[in-house]
Amino acid sequence: MSLNLQFDFLVDKEKNTITVRKELAANRQLVWDCHTKSEYLDQWFSPKPLTTKTKVMDFRPGGYWLYVMIDPGGAEYWGRTDYITIQPIEWYTALDAFSDENGSINPDLPRSNWLVTFEDLGAHSLVQTVVTYASPEALEAVVKMGLKEGMLSTLEKLDEYLATLNK
Repeated sequence: MSLNLQFDFLVDKEKNTITVRKELAANRQLVWDCHTKSEYLDQWFSPKPLTTKTKVMDFRPGGYWLYVMIDPGGAEYWGRTDYITIQPIEWYTALDAFSDENGSINPDLPRSNWLVTFEDLGAHSLVQTVVTYASPEALEAVVKMGLKEGMLSTLEKLDEYLATLNK
């Protein structure tokens, strides 16, 4: 069942930003938990048909999340999110990067700053992620890598996961 919830993917080449807005059929606390706890993130944080496994989760300012996305053939894609500031249930900021299995940042791929905000819409919530890149070239690289399609697929998995939690 599709609820036809809001999904926006806005590229601003002047500011080197991508803004993703997604309405979710769940209360803000549950949506916050799905973004900040590894047991939830592992259920949805990758585009289909990939799966996600957390190696390290330390959700606090100065902490980080080290995870791997695994495709059906076994190929691994490691990522690291370093948490900078956190205002519980309201927003957090982070640095996001591709990494290796030890958390060493891959300097050949773009790193980005994330501002993730959570808005209460009653029975629903709105998550807005503003992703800022260091240059127009870095922004263009992730767009060409399929970030929009990947985010749409990932957020569809979150919709499906939330539906199982809301039963």
